[in-house]
This record gives sequence, C-alpha cells and structure tokens, in this order.
Amino acid sequence: MCHPNTEFPMTATQFTFFFIAALTLTSLAKLWLARRHLAHIAAHRTTIPDAFREKIALSDHQKAADYTSAKTRLDMLSILFDAALLLAFTIAGGIQLIAGLCSGWFDGLLTQGVATIVAVLLLSSLLEAPFSLYRTFVIEARFGFNKMTLALYLTDAAKSLLLGAAIGLPLLFGVLWLMERMGEYWWLYVWPAWMAFNLLVLFIYPSFIAPLFNKFTPLQDEAMKARIETLLSKCGFTVSGLFVMDGSKRSAHGNAYFTGFGKTKRIVFFDTLLERLSGSEVEAVLAHELGHFKRHHVMKRIIATFAMSLVFLWLLGQLMQTDWFYQGLGVSTPSTAVALLLFFMTLPVFSFLLHPLLSAYSRKHEFEADEYAAKQTAAPDLISALVKLYQDNASTLTPDPLYSTFYDSHPPAMVRIAHLQTR
Repeated sequence: MCHPNTEFPMTATQFTFFFIAALTLTSLAKLWLARRHLAHIAAHRTTIPDAFREKIALSDHQKAADYTSAKTRLDMLSILFDAALLLAFTIAGGIQLIAGLCSGWFDGLLTQGVATIVAVLLLSSLLEAPFSLYRTFVIEARFGFNKMTLALYLTDAAKSLLLGAAIGLPLLFGVLWLMERMGEYWWLYVWPAWMAFNLLVLFIYPSFIAPLFNKFTPLQDEAMKARIETLLSKCGFTVSGLFVMDGSKRSAHGNAYFTGFGKTKRIVFFDTLLERLSGSEVEAVLAHELGHFKRHHVMKRIIATFAMSLVFLWLLGQLMQTDWFYQGLGVSTPSTAVALLLFFMTLPVFSFLLHPLLSAYSRKHEFEADEYAAKQTAAPDLISALVKLYQDNASTLTPDPLYSTFYDSHPPAMVRIAHLQTR
C-alpha cells in the first residue's frame, strides 16, 4: 500500500487546474491539426501531385482524399469523446466510484486493485466501441475495404478479451504485488519483469497468438519462394518460414511484415499483397523490411521503449507518494492500483509534444530501410510497389505537413519516393 506525502510543492487544486489546462490545450491542438489536415487535403483533392500524375488516376487520388477525410472527421469526434471520458474517470470521480465498489465486492487489496483496473479498462473499451464499429462497418465499408462480418468482429473481440485475461491478469497481479512488496524502489523490480514479459510475447506471438485470429499457410508459389530465398541468402538473413496470411478475410488492405524474435522470426505476406504486386515488387518490399533488421531498428526500438518505460516507472514512483496526485485527479482513497491507473490514463495528455520526436525517429528508420532496399533490389521496383500500396490502401498523397510531422510514422509519399529516386 502506498503512503502519500507532500514533498512536492504543489496542491491538489493546482494540479487539477494544471491537468485540465493540459487536457484542454492538447485536445485543442489535436483538433487544430486535424482541421489543417482536412483543409490541406481538400485544397489538393482535384490535382494529382506531379510525381504521381502518370501513375495514379484522378479518381483514385480523390478516393484517398475522401477516405482520409472521413477517418479524420471521426478522429475529431473521438478526441472530444476521449477528453470527456478522461474527465469523467478522473475529476468527476469515476475511478474513485469504481474503486469503492470493488473494495466492497472483493477481499484483499491485491484483488481489489486488479478488479478496479480491469473494470475501468472494460468500461472504457465498451464506451469506445461505437467508434470502432463505425470505422469498420461504415467508413471502411463505404470505401470498399471492409470484408469483416459482425459475427467475425464480435468473435475477434471475444478472443482479444480472453487473450488479454490469460496474459494480462497474471502480469497485472505480478506488477501490483511487486509495487506493494518491494518498497520505495519497486520500479527497479517491475522494470525487468515488464521487459521479460514483452520479450516473451514477441517470442510466442507468431506461433501461438497470431494464429488465433488469422490463418497462416506456407508460401506455395515456388518462383516467388525461390526469389525470396535468394534475397534472404544475399542479405544473410534466416527465418523460420515464409507464410501467407488470409488478410482478405477482414480487409482489402495489403501489407507484409516480419514477426517473431530470435529463432521464431518469420515473414508474413497478406494474400491481398501477393495478388497485387509483381515478383520484383514483392522482393523490393521484402528488402525494405529486411533493412529494418539489418540496420538494427527493431532492437533500437525495443531498447528505446524499455528505456522510456524505466523513466515512466520512476516518475510513477515519485508521483504516487504525493497527496495532490490523487486528490487533484478526483481520488480520495489512494492505492497502488489507482496510482498505476491514473498515471497511464493521464500520461498521453502530458506526453503529446513527444509525438513529433517519436515520428521523426520512426521516419528516419524508414528512410534507412528504403536505402537498404535500393541497394539490394532495384529502386524503381520499390517505387512502383509503394505507388500501388498507396493506391490500394487509399493513403493520401497530400497530407498536411504539420499534421504529418506529429502523427506519421512513415514519410509522406512524395518525400519518400523523391528520396528513393535519388538512390
């Protein structure tokens, strides 16, 4: 059990004001960026960028503009809803109410804490479900991407819930136990446990988790298989298998990715991707993914994530020892579980300005992977593959530059292709 003190020079009222101000400014900034994005897309809707004029039809360009605009407008509603929901859980006393109910229904502080966190997460998911349903069955369907039935959607949701319970509950019990028992420096014990859990999930995901949702079959196209194996040998890369995923079961979007960790690494192609790209284009896309591994991007991101998690856990360790952290967020009965819940629910409000830095770091990796692919395969093949993917996924070619700076993990299409053409 945590024992709050008042070492930090702040009152509950001051922190409440600070939190509301930060939430308001963050929400307004997100809405402003979204409006800029919508205006920029609308201004360029009737004109295809010169670099794509011979490759993409005006109808496809306009479809991408309309699709992106529809998603952005829904995101704007979601921003407002999320802000209201966060206020309801915190300042309005929602978390305090749920924690009080759980303390009356369950015995033992550990069980009460887990129940509180699970109840808040389930309620949040339930309240946010209409946005997911609208995105899938209205927007995605309107633009010809959704292949999912309501039955499959509900089945996926049930599987995710059961999987989350099977994996997440033991982790949650373990984290709260360490926070309760390891004293002031509990975060030094939680951190390695968190790292071990994440590495375990990376290791078992390809063989045990992913097959719960999709069917994976070995790549049957012998010519394609030979081409890919030649590229892997050339790059000095080994995998446990080449698989095709039934992505068309849920969506018309195409993709390819690496998954797994260590000896469980495997290459996965969406069936929709193989139907659309030529052999040389698939090889170029794969070379890009190989570039992420050869440039150690996966390991760098894992290390960066673990380093940030250590900082956040330390910060939580400091905040949970203050009265104003709880009282300023609408909680009158502090507990370890409530501290954990409050921290990670409010963290996005205060970390929003980190988005451009994280996006820039990710885009740097994409450029490096493109450069690697251009050395291993023909750059024009990767360019033509990217054009098809932008076209098939209805990705806008004209995002607002500032919006893209905040949110896009990949460089804008024109910038990325111009960079490849210099290769």
